[in-house]
Amino acid sequence: MHTLLIVEDEKMIRQGIKAMIQRSGVPVDTILECGNGEMALEILKTQVVDVMFTDIRMPKMDGIELVKAMQDLPNKPLTVAVSGYDEFSYAVEMLRAGVREYILKPVDRDKIKEILTTLDEEIKEKHVRNVNTRTIGCQQIKHMIWDDDVTDAEVAAIASEYGDTFFTDGYFVVCLDNRPGDMKVDEDHVYINNLGDFEIYILKAEVLNKYKLQEWRTRYIGISRLHTDFVEIKDAYNEARKARIEAFWLEKLQIDYDELLAFTKFEEKLQAETISSYIQMLGTDKVEQAMKNLRSIFWNARRDIDHFNLDEQLVSFLSELSETYDAVLHAESERIEKFKHLYAFKNIGFYENEFMGWLDKFTESLNHKFEDYKNKQKIQQAVMYVRENYDKDLNMAVVSNHISMNYSLFSYAFKQYTGTNFVAFLKDIRMNKAKELLEKTDMRIVEISQKIGYENEKHFMKIFKASYGVSPTEYRKNMQFKKDIPESVEE
Repeated sequence: MHTLLIVEDEKMIRQGIKAMIQRSGVPVDTILECGNGEMALEILKTQVVDVMFTDIRMPKMDGIELVKAMQDLPNKPLTVAVSGYDEFSYAVEMLRAGVREYILKPVDRDKIKEILTTLDEEIKEKHVRNVNTRTIGCQQIKHMIWDDDVTDAEVAAIASEYGDTFFTDGYFVVCLDNRPGDMKVDEDHVYINNLGDFEIYILKAEVLNKYKLQEWRTRYIGISRLHTDFVEIKDAYNEARKARIEAFWLEKLQIDYDELLAFTKFEEKLQAETISSYIQMLGTDKVEQAMKNLRSIFWNARRDIDHFNLDEQLVSFLSELSETYDAVLHAESERIEKFKHLYAFKNIGFYENEFMGWLDKFTESLNHKFEDYKNKQKIQQAVMYVRENYDKDLNMAVVSNHISMNYSLFSYAFKQYTGTNFVAFLKDIRMNKAKELLEKTDMRIVEISQKIGYENEKHFMKIFKASYGVSPTEYRKNMQFKKDIPESVEE
């Protein structure tokens, strides 16, 4: 058990009971002492006490008055009455008031141990029951907050069933960016995650400052107003969510809902066509202007752009970007989906840095793809030009100038596209045409040489023989001989 209170006006008896408790073997974190009922009642009003040992006859407020007065408190301790009088009337009155045990002085050590063991087991069982109940209640809270179709009757039913198991003395809802974890219920808070981009803590009112200073010193959070009614959970969540969104845009670590209401905002709407037009600019020489415009939107959003309008526009922008450049972005779907969830990021600064950094890389990739595409188109033009003009005095300089491409880039791109270098490509076209003319015409070798672009007959003959192992004349004879062979002989 956490806390035990001894109420006894005689100091020696108090200390004796305390010593017996400490030696009982039942763990107690804190043992408090006081000398009368009035002092005890003040303690019970300010902190939770698990077990109380109280004398009956004391000055100012006796044990019977104390037990009756504490019935109005939200957290009543399990109470053991200690009396020097073996009178039936005292025992009956104390038991009616909710006292669990009635023991006589002088107090027996074994009796103390027996009582503490029994009460400790009861406290543990109650704690397990409360945790189980609150865990189920936790699911119901998420349902109340997250599902838009929850009826007032459902809310009332959930509040009736689980309201008393949560923080009836007052609570705050705190909204943060969502992180991996499991829903849990603790003594002073309830944790629920996976509410879209958010997670929430429902905190006992008195622990808010401790959490702000210790747990969330570096996290961007929104804090609701103080609430006391369980049915106000959804309202409290919406307050915290709005404050969290404002913390995201203003890059301010902690904003509470009342502070949010005091802000003066200029809710200028961003037109859908405005941000959408930048998508087309990304694929042109206006890409730098498009990036500058996007950065300007992020800057203005910190001050006077309607946040809820802008976050919707960014989601639309990403969807349209995916559709427009699907061939380039098909492998980036996971990253794009991540950027659609703005509020899963700490703040607008973190989001902007990561988003614009990614967009920079994307535009570089896009420009590279476009350059490759342009080069491919030019090489296609070059190939067509070579096929149509192979009979002329062609070289790589002539063709690269014809398509307006750098000589070195042309050499590289041509080989990438055709799988061979320019000289070999031109030679293959000419040699194939030479074979066709040798097979189908009676043109002289010198005429064929000139017909396919070789001014020097000997040069043509040398290249032909290097390509096919025979001279042009021998090739013609072989092809003619093949035609003259009867089919039966060939078979």
